[in-house]
Amino acid sequence: MPSRIVRLFVGLVLYGFGCAVTVAAGLGVDPWTVFAQGLSRVSGIGIGWITNIVGLGVLLLWIPLRQKPGVGTVANILLVGTSLQLALGFLPHPDVFWLQAVMLVVGVMLVAVASGLYIGAHFGPGPRDGLMTGMNARFGWPIWACRLSVEGSVLALGWLLGGTVGIGTVVFAVGIGPLVHLALPLLAAPKPVGRRHDVVNA
Repeated sequence: MPSRIVRLFVGLVLYGFGCAVTVAAGLGVDPWTVFAQGLSRVSGIGIGWITNIVGLGVLLLWIPLRQKPGVGTVANILLVGTSLQLALGFLPHPDVFWLQAVMLVVGVMLVAVASGLYIGAHFGPGPRDGLMTGMNARFGWPIWACRLSVEGSVLALGWLLGGTVGIGTVVFAVGIGPLVHLALPLLAAPKPVGRRHDVVNA
């Protein structure tokens, strides 16, 4: 249990930091961060705090889907956005392309390592992935269709609100799955007896 708790908290804080690195790179971010970034620009509230608020809002959508949050779900809402917000206070925001590209790649890799840690802690899904698995269970839609519809919608809305969509968005979409696939078996804690394998993301 102590090892799993450490993995959970370190993974969630690192996830927020990795997202902050991709934001600071300025080349485009993942769909949910595009959405948070757009809301941040409209509202004037920091992107990290918006991330926390969006996570809470997504969690409320679990109610009609009959999903039950776990410890990891609540910790995700509290820690990822907070870490993102604090990191943006000291990270550089380069305007030279090669530095931006390096930051982008580093950020995506950090998110993958972080995902391996907190998914491998087996404390329940994050709010966004729980929404997609809940839609799958409630409506019978394939997971890929749930993810495509939800992330496509938040990406489009975030872009309309001023979020940054670019090459970084594509790099994240293409790279995060294979990288998490590599990181998870290396970083996961032994699965608790009697629990089903968790399927989660940021």
